[in-house]
Amino acid sequence: MSADNGIVLTRPAISAGRAALSLALVAGFAAILYAMGRPLICPCGEIKLWHGAANDSGTSQHIADWYSLSHIIHGFIFYGAAVLIGRLRGRPLAIATALIGAIAVEGAWELLENSPIIIDRYRAATVSDAFAGDSVLNSVADIGFMILGFTVARLSPTWTIVAAAIVMELVALYVIRDNLTLNVIMILHPLDVIRDWQAMRGA
Repeated sequence: MSADNGIVLTRPAISAGRAALSLALVAGFAAILYAMGRPLICPCGEIKLWHGAANDSGTSQHIADWYSLSHIIHGFIFYGAAVLIGRLRGRPLAIATALIGAIAVEGAWELLENSPIIIDRYRAATVSDAFAGDSVLNSVADIGFMILGFTVARLSPTWTIVAAAIVMELVALYVIRDNLTLNVIMILHPLDVIRDWQAMRGA
Protein backbone atom coordinates (compact mmCIF):
# COMPACT_ATOMS: atom_id res chain seq x y z
CA MET A 1 0.00 0.00 0.00
CA SER A 2 2.99 2.31 -0.06
CA ALA A 3 3.13 5.36 -2.30
CA ASP A 4 5.68 3.75 -4.64
CA ASN A 5 3.69 0.61 -5.44
CA GLY A 6 2.52 1.93 -8.81
CA ILE A 7 -1.16 1.52 -8.07
CA VAL A 8 -2.28 4.55 -6.11
CA LEU A 9 -2.14 7.50 -6.70
CA THR A 10 -1.95 9.39 -9.92
CA ARG A 11 -1.62 12.83 -8.34
CA PRO A 12 1.16 13.65 -5.85
CA ALA A 13 -0.90 16.36 -4.17
CA ILE A 14 -4.53 17.32 -3.65
CA SER A 15 -5.65 20.42 -5.54
CA ALA A 16 -7.13 23.39 -3.73
CA GLY A 17 -10.53 22.58 -5.19
CA ARG A 18 -10.46 19.00 -3.97
CA ALA A 19 -9.21 20.11 -0.56
CA ALA A 20 -12.09 22.58 -0.36
CA LEU A 21 -14.54 19.83 -1.31
CA SER A 22 -13.11 17.59 1.43
CA LEU A 23 -13.53 20.34 4.03
CA ALA A 24 -17.04 21.04 2.77
CA LEU A 25 -17.92 17.36 3.16
CA VAL A 26 -16.70 17.31 6.74
CA ALA A 27 -18.54 20.56 7.51
CA GLY A 28 -21.67 19.15 5.92
CA PHE A 29 -21.56 16.00 8.04
CA ALA A 30 -21.02 18.15 11.14
CA ALA A 31 -24.06 20.27 10.26
CA ILE A 32 -26.22 17.18 9.73
CA LEU A 33 -25.11 15.69 13.05
CA TYR A 34 -25.98 18.94 14.81
CA ALA A 35 -29.37 18.96 13.08
CA MET A 36 -29.86 15.38 14.35
CA GLY A 37 -29.57 16.74 17.87
CA ARG A 38 -25.98 15.80 18.61
CA PRO A 39 -24.26 18.21 21.06
CA LEU A 40 -21.47 20.32 19.63
CA ILE A 41 -19.15 19.37 22.50
CA CYS A 42 -19.40 17.19 25.59
CA PRO A 43 -22.56 18.05 27.59
CA CYS A 44 -20.21 18.38 30.57
CA GLY A 45 -19.05 21.66 29.06
CA GLU A 46 -15.40 20.62 28.79
CA ILE A 47 -13.24 19.94 25.76
CA LYS A 48 -10.52 17.39 26.40
CA LEU A 49 -7.75 16.39 24.04
CA TRP A 50 -7.87 12.87 25.51
CA HIS A 51 -10.52 10.94 27.43
CA GLY A 52 -9.31 7.57 28.65
CA ALA A 53 -12.46 5.96 30.04
CA ALA A 54 -14.22 3.45 27.80
CA ASN A 55 -17.81 3.53 29.01
CA ASP A 56 -18.88 6.67 30.81
CA SER A 57 -20.63 9.94 30.04
CA GLY A 58 -17.44 11.36 28.50
CA THR A 59 -16.83 8.51 26.07
CA SER A 60 -17.03 9.66 22.43
CA GLN A 61 -17.56 13.27 23.53
CA HIS A 62 -14.04 14.69 23.35
CA ILE A 63 -11.33 14.93 20.69
CA ALA A 64 -9.61 11.60 21.20
CA ASP A 65 -10.18 8.39 23.13
CA TRP A 66 -9.34 4.72 22.79
CA TYR A 67 -11.84 4.38 19.95
CA SER A 68 -9.85 6.90 17.90
CA LEU A 69 -7.53 3.98 17.09
CA SER A 70 -10.39 2.29 15.26
CA HIS A 71 -10.84 5.33 13.05
CA ILE A 72 -7.14 5.38 12.17
CA ILE A 73 -7.56 1.76 11.10
CA HIS A 74 -10.58 2.81 9.03
CA GLY A 75 -8.15 5.02 7.11
CA PHE A 76 -5.82 2.07 6.56
CA ILE A 77 -8.73 0.01 5.26
CA PHE A 78 -10.05 2.73 2.95
CA TYR A 79 -6.60 3.24 1.46
CA GLY A 80 -6.30 -0.51 0.94
CA ALA A 81 -9.69 -0.49 -0.77
CA ALA A 82 -8.49 2.31 -3.06
CA VAL A 83 -5.44 0.23 -3.98
CA LEU A 84 -7.63 -2.80 -4.70
CA ILE A 85 -10.06 -0.78 -6.82
CA GLY A 86 -7.13 0.63 -8.79
CA ARG A 87 -5.83 -2.84 -9.49
CA LEU A 88 -9.23 -4.20 -10.48
CA ARG A 89 -9.89 -1.35 -12.91
CA GLY A 90 -6.40 -1.58 -14.39
CA ARG A 91 -5.40 2.00 -13.66
CA PRO A 92 -4.72 3.84 -10.42
CA LEU A 93 -7.16 6.10 -8.64
CA ALA A 94 -6.29 9.74 -8.03
CA ILE A 95 -5.37 10.36 -4.41
CA ALA A 96 -7.98 13.12 -4.16
CA THR A 97 -10.75 10.88 -5.48
CA ALA A 98 -9.79 8.09 -3.10
CA LEU A 99 -9.61 10.44 -0.11
CA ILE A 100 -12.91 12.17 -0.87
CA GLY A 101 -14.55 8.76 -1.19
CA ALA A 102 -13.07 7.74 2.17
CA ILE A 103 -14.36 10.92 3.82
CA ALA A 104 -17.82 10.30 2.36
CA VAL A 105 -17.93 6.72 3.69
CA GLU A 106 -16.57 7.68 7.11
CA GLY A 107 -18.99 10.58 7.38
CA ALA A 108 -21.90 8.36 6.41
CA TRP A 109 -20.88 5.93 9.16
CA GLU A 110 -20.80 8.77 11.69
CA LEU A 111 -24.39 9.64 10.74
CA LEU A 112 -25.48 6.00 11.04
CA GLU A 113 -23.56 5.47 14.28
CA ASN A 114 -25.39 8.40 15.84
CA SER A 115 -28.83 7.33 14.71
CA PRO A 116 -31.21 5.94 17.36
CA ILE A 117 -31.13 2.44 15.85
CA ILE A 118 -27.35 2.08 16.22
CA ILE A 119 -27.18 3.81 19.61
CA ASP A 120 -29.85 1.42 20.89
CA ARG A 121 -28.00 -1.50 19.30
CA TYR A 122 -24.79 -0.56 21.11
CA ARG A 123 -26.62 -0.33 24.41
CA ALA A 124 -28.48 -3.60 23.98
CA ALA A 125 -25.85 -5.78 22.32
CA THR A 126 -22.57 -4.57 23.79
CA VAL A 127 -21.13 -3.71 27.18
CA SER A 128 -21.27 -0.01 26.22
CA ASP A 129 -24.59 0.53 27.96
CA ALA A 130 -23.65 4.15 28.71
CA PHE A 131 -23.13 5.02 25.05
CA ALA A 132 -25.24 8.03 24.11
CA GLY A 133 -23.76 8.81 20.72
CA ASP A 134 -20.94 11.17 19.74
CA SER A 135 -20.60 14.89 20.11
CA VAL A 136 -20.14 16.77 16.83
CA LEU A 137 -16.58 17.53 17.95
CA ASN A 138 -15.83 13.85 18.44
CA SER A 139 -17.35 12.85 15.09
CA VAL A 140 -15.33 15.48 13.24
CA ALA A 141 -12.20 14.32 15.09
CA ASP A 142 -13.02 10.72 14.13
CA ILE A 143 -13.08 11.73 10.46
CA GLY A 144 -9.76 13.51 11.04
CA PHE A 145 -8.25 10.35 12.53
CA MET A 146 -9.46 8.39 9.50
CA ILE A 147 -7.73 10.93 7.23
CA LEU A 148 -4.58 10.51 9.32
CA GLY A 149 -4.71 6.75 8.89
CA PHE A 150 -5.33 7.10 5.14
CA THR A 151 -2.35 9.44 4.80
CA VAL A 152 -0.03 7.25 6.85
CA ALA A 153 -1.04 4.22 4.78
CA ARG A 154 -0.28 6.11 1.58
CA LEU A 155 3.22 6.99 2.77
CA SER A 156 4.17 3.70 4.44
CA PRO A 157 5.08 0.17 3.34
CA THR A 158 2.25 -2.33 3.56
CA TRP A 159 3.86 -4.44 6.27
CA THR A 160 4.18 -1.47 8.62
CA ILE A 161 0.50 -0.61 8.22
CA VAL A 162 -0.57 -4.19 8.89
CA ALA A 163 1.71 -4.32 11.93
CA ALA A 164 0.43 -0.96 13.20
CA ALA A 165 -3.19 -2.08 12.86
CA ILE A 166 -2.50 -5.29 14.78
CA VAL A 167 -0.65 -3.42 17.53
CA MET A 168 -3.43 -0.86 17.90
CA GLU A 169 -6.07 -3.59 18.07
CA LEU A 170 -4.09 -5.48 20.72
CA VAL A 171 -3.40 -2.37 22.80
CA ALA A 172 -7.09 -1.40 22.83
CA LEU A 173 -8.03 -5.00 23.59
CA TYR A 174 -5.68 -5.06 26.56
CA VAL A 175 -6.56 -1.63 27.97
CA ILE A 176 -10.34 -1.42 27.44
CA ARG A 177 -11.24 -4.96 26.34
CA ASP A 178 -12.64 -3.55 23.12
CA ASN A 179 -11.43 -2.69 19.62
CA LEU A 180 -12.63 -2.42 16.03
CA THR A 181 -12.82 -6.19 15.56
CA LEU A 182 -14.94 -6.76 18.67
CA ASN A 183 -17.13 -3.78 17.79
CA VAL A 184 -17.97 -5.31 14.42
CA ILE A 185 -18.62 -8.73 15.95
CA MET A 186 -20.84 -7.39 18.72
CA ILE A 187 -22.89 -5.19 16.40
CA LEU A 188 -23.45 -7.90 13.80
CA HIS A 189 -23.66 -10.99 16.00
CA PRO A 190 -23.39 -10.39 19.76
CA LEU A 191 -21.72 -13.12 21.77
CA ASP A 192 -22.42 -13.50 25.47
CA VAL A 193 -18.90 -14.73 26.15
CA ILE A 194 -17.43 -11.51 24.77
CA ARG A 195 -19.94 -9.29 26.57
CA ASP A 196 -19.29 -11.05 29.87
CA TRP A 197 -15.53 -10.73 29.44
CA GLN A 198 -15.79 -7.05 28.56
CA ALA A 199 -18.04 -6.42 31.57
CA MET A 200 -15.10 -7.38 33.79
CA ARG A 201 -12.94 -4.46 32.63
CA GLY A 202 -11.89 -2.30 35.50
CA ALA A 203 -12.90 -4.98 38.00
